[in-house]
Amino acid sequence: MTLAARLKDEKFLVVAVIVAALAYGLEHSILEMGRSAALIAAAALVGTIVLASIRVAHHAEILAVKVGDPYGTMILTLSAVLVEVIILAIMMSGESSPTLVRDTIYSALMLDINGILGLAALLGGLKHGEQPYNDNSGKTYGVMILTAIGISMIVPEFVPDDKWHYYSGFTIIAMIALYGLFLRMQVGQHSYFFSYSYPRAERKSNTPDEHHADEPASASIITILIGVVIIGALAEFMSAFMTEGLRDTGAPIALTAIVVAAISAAPEILTALRAALKNRMQATVNIAMGASLSTVILTVPVMEAIALYTGQPFVMAMTPVQTVMVAITLIAAAINLNDGETNAIEGMTHFILFATFLMLSALGL
Repeated sequence: MTLAARLKDEKFLVVAVIVAALAYGLEHSILEMGRSAALIAAAALVGTIVLASIRVAHHAEILAVKVGDPYGTMILTLSAVLVEVIILAIMMSGESSPTLVRDTIYSALMLDINGILGLAALLGGLKHGEQPYNDNSGKTYGVMILTAIGISMIVPEFVPDDKWHYYSGFTIIAMIALYGLFLRMQVGQHSYFFSYSYPRAERKSNTPDEHHADEPASASIITILIGVVIIGALAEFMSAFMTEGLRDTGAPIALTAIVVAAISAAPEILTALRAALKNRMQATVNIAMGASLSTVILTVPVMEAIALYTGQPFVMAMTPVQTVMVAITLIAAAINLNDGETNAIEGMTHFILFATFLMLSALGL
């Protein structure tokens, strides 16, 4: 492929580079123009980051198709979590709230399970009726998410302030151990838990761009790495503009967390919905539940390591409202993902929970 054709295909990343250069040159001027200008700039950067994230997810999806499930959806979810960790790390280095990490993980959980899985199961159920998948995957993801979020975001409420660093160290080890075993299961002897054999007529190519199918995997890997660097640069400017724009506005504290979670989940939403509408619910379950698990089990140790390094702990214990919402969500998921088939009613229950999350966030709860 020629350079001109490559740049045309990667126009979103080219635009992202141009926007990053403009943000670098105009940062101080925009901040001096006041709150409104800062918010407009932050919104433009959010949109640009989403476009860049879509390209990163696009190339992750190309790799995913090459290697197949369960490796494919693992690549997709890891690319999204990588974007989220980078944005969080950059934002936490500024004047962000000490609860940003907790609120972002909570928001991601609500968005992935209730938003993505709920909407996909609802639309897919209305189109196809009952949609089959491997029920082992739902059960495995569910118990792993419950364990990880219990250890990292419920138990910390009972840890004394003067002993937080001991528990942070334990949490890092526990998350790494959990994910190490899970990864071995997912790509090893229990990989069949996360795949489903569809009838031959339903086995269609999921390649986003057919003319990319014969390209070497190294091209997609390099593009993903470039995209992640660009997103990191954009996130730094977005953090500065958003902090200034929301200062003393009375906006809900969780707003920034929802924005970060939505940025990382945007590409997953499109991929999961496409899979559900094609009656490939296994891919949707892997993406939604896998993204939730990856967010908790990978984001927590990285951010806890940063806290230990800086000596400044984050507030990780969830509020009572957050704990109740997570409990309802995981109980509903355990019931709905127990029989190997989803339908519109199950999708609607999760989507209503997502709407409830948005309402509570708007109320500042």
